[in-house]
Amino acid sequence: MSASVQRPSLIIADRWRDYQLLDCGDGLKQERWGAYNLVRPDPQIIWPRRGSAGNTAGGVATPGAPAAKWDGWDGLYHRSEQGGGKWEFRKAIPDHWKLNYESLGLTFKIHPTSFKHTGLFPEQAVNWEWFSAKIKTARAAGRPVNVLNLFGYTGAATCAAAKAGASVTHIDAAEGMVKWCKENAVLSGLVDAPIRYIADDCLKFVRREQKRGKLYDAIIMDPPTYGRGATGEMWKLEEHLWPLLTECRALLTPSPLFFLINAYTARLSPTVVANLLTELMHGRGGSITAGEVGLPIERDKKILPCGIYGRWEA
Repeated sequence: MSASVQRPSLIIADRWRDYQLLDCGDGLKQERWGAYNLVRPDPQIIWPRRGSAGNTAGGVATPGAPAAKWDGWDGLYHRSEQGGGKWEFRKAIPDHWKLNYESLGLTFKIHPTSFKHTGLFPEQAVNWEWFSAKIKTARAAGRPVNVLNLFGYTGAATCAAAKAGASVTHIDAAEGMVKWCKENAVLSGLVDAPIRYIADDCLKFVRREQKRGKLYDAIIMDPPTYGRGATGEMWKLEEHLWPLLTECRALLTPSPLFFLINAYTARLSPTVVANLLTELMHGRGGSITAGEVGLPIERDKKILPCGIYGRWEA
């Protein structure tokens, strides 16, 4: 029995109140993170900023017009030609602050890091909404749900799954990210939720879980292009993703709920992710959807693509 496959589609995270993507252009994006506006580079933004109000015709920038001036930003990340970069702050802002995702009752710690990130990828809210609904439906029918979240980062997906009623095992190779996940769980009212926090290499952990006979109803993963495990193991997406997926398949219960893959690398297309899931879940039926995740741009209503996803669901 083969899964039905839907053509790649774009899904948009448009239910935020505390976060806004204000404007994009010339390789930069301006965002509102609660009370603070940050400007960060983004390699996807290769289009120019619109011209200033006095140099537009019909809302479209006149060729050669100066770019619209971005005022009011609190932090600007300057990328270095030698790699990495640093923040410039116009005023003193807190080391970290809270951001709410009201739709699911979640609260996250936001902290501008030295590698430009803030600890949260807001476009992933569309995936939180999707799997939260599936978990809640299963729980309402009396079914316990165990979720494995691999490459879990700061745990937004872990918190969303736990909030929906699942027991979650959160895995990331970086101890600092696992600690951040614990902080997000506390902020989201999940201090007593059934969450296991583990700093480990994902592939090694999955293989040990097989030996222990542990099974999961759902798996979430957000694999990087490159990475290192807790004890220095090298990860290369093209070489190691399929072996990891096959090991994960052995951890699924006989009637799993879903399998979600997120990716931020330009080397994968949604169709590739759909093909991987088709091979992985062959014989289980269900349906597969793949596509891009995006954020709406407040200024001109464009969509910023922020990565790709693949979903298998029973």
